[in-house]
Amino acid sequence: MFLIQNTLVSLDVIEKEFCCDLDTCRGCCCIEGDAGAPVSDEEVAEIEQIMPILLPDMTKEARAVVEKQGISYLDPSGERVTSIVNDKDCIFARTDHNGWCYCLIEKAYNAGKIGFKKPISCHLYPIRLTRVGNYTGVEYHRWDICHCARQLGKKKHIPLHQFLREPLVRRFGEAWYAELELTASEWKKQCEQK
Repeated sequence: MFLIQNTLVSLDVIEKEFCCDLDTCRGCCCIEGDAGAPVSDEEVAEIEQIMPILLPDMTKEARAVVEKQGISYLDPSGERVTSIVNDKDCIFARTDHNGWCYCLIEKAYNAGKIGFKKPISCHLYPIRLTRVGNYTGVEYHRWDICHCARQLGKKKHIPLHQFLREPLVRRFGEAWYAELELTASEWKKQCEQK
């Protein structure tokens, strides 16, 4: 790990290559797993404000979950996450007629209906943020369903941090990202000299 401002960044973030391959995975990260996406209290409040726009497009099952427990819950580790349907599907996930999964929040954002793109944990994935003492840990989360993204990233030679530039800047700012790029460049030079 290396220190950038108030974060501890895993070497994997600059060493691993990654590029979502939606043609292969069809967005299955939104409908697989055993918990919803991590969300902050601020994000929950923001999503609650836009629920009238999202509710009409949600599945009947998702609306029933929202009515029963709300848009989020505490997972077994005590982390607040989006509610899920059938113990796996995010309540904001929909599948189109071609079997592609998409996010209702992001769809509404792209259509200009709302100003909130999606939870930062979704935008950053496969990077996960953790608490490491007084620092924020920035770590690569390896999940089997992203095998195709690792293959495509290697084929295109796209480092994980570059693939996730937009959400990293959204979360940490341009100055932080510039420092990350400089660190990555220096690290690459050191590795090439060995």
